[in-house]
Amino acid sequence: MSTLRALAKAQAVAAGVAQPVATVRHLHLAERPLVLVPLALAGEANAPLAALVGTAPDAARLLIVPQPRNRDQRFRFAAELAAVVLPYLAEFLTVSEAVPVDRGRDVRHRYADAPQLLVPNPAGVTFLRLFGRSTRFRRPDGEHPVHPDVPLLGRWLTFFAERAEHPGSSALVAMTDALTLHWATGQSSVEDQHLPALLGWIDPPVGSTGAQMAARAEDPTLCPPAGPATDPDFDNRVLAPAIAAYTGAEDDPAARAAAYVALERVLRGQLAPTWELMWRGVGLLRALPPGARVAGRWDGDKDAFTGHVEHLDAGGGPQPRRDGAVAAAARLHRWERALTSYAVQRAYDDPLVMAEHRLTGEAFVGDVTLADPTRVDDSGRRPVLRPRIQVVTTEPVPVPVGTTLFSPARPAQKAKVVFLTPAADGKTELVLELSGGMGRGLTAPPGTVPEVGERLCLTTLSDGFLPAGAFPAPEETPWTHGGPPASTADGDAAEDWS
Repeated sequence: MSTLRALAKAQAVAAGVAQPVATVRHLHLAERPLVLVPLALAGEANAPLAALVGTAPDAARLLIVPQPRNRDQRFRFAAELAAVVLPYLAEFLTVSEAVPVDRGRDVRHRYADAPQLLVPNPAGVTFLRLFGRSTRFRRPDGEHPVHPDVPLLGRWLTFFAERAEHPGSSALVAMTDALTLHWATGQSSVEDQHLPALLGWIDPPVGSTGAQMAARAEDPTLCPPAGPATDPDFDNRVLAPAIAAYTGAEDDPAARAAAYVALERVLRGQLAPTWELMWRGVGLLRALPPGARVAGRWDGDKDAFTGHVEHLDAGGGPQPRRDGAVAAAARLHRWERALTSYAVQRAYDDPLVMAEHRLTGEAFVGDVTLADPTRVDDSGRRPVLRPRIQVVTTEPVPVPVGTTLFSPARPAQKAKVVFLTPAADGKTELVLELSGGMGRGLTAPPGTVPEVGERLCLTTLSDGFLPAGAFPAPEETPWTHGGPPASTADGDAAEDWS
């Protein structure tokens, strides 16, 4: 936990309401996200019990599994869920856009937008990952056939679950993670995973405090858990008798229909409060302006969506149960690069995030006191424009001469520290030589060189291109990592879901 977040949590306790730790929204929020609130049977491995799903607050569709231990009913639930999710995904396959590549000498095409799934908490992401694993290997023919849409749904759920692990992705978002990214509450990070308590801190009713609302949220009769787990007391007192009534009415169609309606009413009562909280969270996030670099990260989600559609259209198989050594190393490398870039972009977009780096000495703010925008360096083969500016700051500057600094206001420009002189009354004077972001001529365009009087944020954090690492081909996997993979794919056999 950073110093500023710890301070914000202390202030939240004192004020009785969550404190903002961001000035902009650091994730993409679709116009029509697909909200999915899952519920699973306790004591069973990823046994779906019910789900509320839809793209609008007043368009919730309830899907239930009357007997979650019944294998056929589970796959019937999967087919019903596919009937909702797959048409939603198809809405994004109609419009494409051209993207320039190779410095504008060529173009590639991708879909102009991508789908977005919202779940209440990280446990909901885990549920979808396991549900995708349990369905993507199924077959519509042979032994235990399923509806043809079921394995396709499994591949898509696996795709979204994998994107959820990618830093900066907004394809699959846990609402509790999205909210804690922008607000700090007066409770622990574990308690922040309870959506009713979290929203009680962020948006308490008038006259109430976050602590009071969090205490109220601990009562499962007032605030049912946000799934996929259920409350044990509800399981024993309400759910078990309702399922038993449905199961015991096999020979009486009328009684079975009545039991189904009663079970549906019980499960809707458990899911409806979380459904309302999800859209309340969407409203809070939508009220924040998006960060300048959010759209660029969403472009990455559009690329990934387009790539997966092309993979499916080409007849590609389901994702393997586990990556090989080379694939796992490459995936980890992509995540590390994405995480580094995401941290820098958030700091560039948000002064509150950058303030955390100012505390650690990775950034500082100062005033431009002198500027020479016309300076030319003619010591090389040809003269080049190299303006110099002087910046005075009262903050610590723990960088040596020769360090390259960057400014969020001009991310394409580099500022090399030429001189660093401690001045009177705790100030530090820096002379910086600028390069980049000023065109190729010997005259800097207006606004590309900081002017005298401008307050400037400078940091060692760079949002520049990070080159990809080099990895061997899968068939050249070193013996230290298991050697080349076997000819039979690890995920060829269908997984038994009994």
